[in-house]
Amino acid sequence: MITKKYLDKLTYEVIGSAIEVHKFMGSGLLESVYHKCLKEELGHRKINFQTEMSVPVMYKNKILDIDFRCDFFIEQCIVVELKAVQEMVHAFEAQLLTYMKLLKAPKGILINFNCSNIFKEGQKTYVNEYFKGLPEC
Repeated sequence: MITKKYLDKLTYEVIGSAIEVHKFMGSGLLESVYHKCLKEELGHRKINFQTEMSVPVMYKNKILDIDFRCDFFIEQCIVVELKAVQEMVHAFEAQLLTYMKLLKAPKGILINFNCSNIFKEGQKTYVNEYFKGLPEC
């Protein structure tokens, strides 16, 4: 069973993976480069994930043919969206929250590699109603 404590530990590992990639690669590269590097780092840490996963969109009991793809779906419970941009905009947050809702994921992490420090300014973690219903431990 997924708990808030488990999600917090997993979040710590995912952000640590992003920090390791950023430390090694620096900023200023394309998002696709960070994506491939993060795939390697998560694999090295033996964290299960799906990448470039199609996000199903259901409307009135019908799955629509919409090409939503989340960057990473970690352990079937955390959505991770990567960016390599000068400025984070509200649309990125809305995108992540939508993917979390559609995938029924309790937690999401938005990571921007175009920064000087991932931990301080390059990531933001989100929770939703699914998280609130989870047990603490």
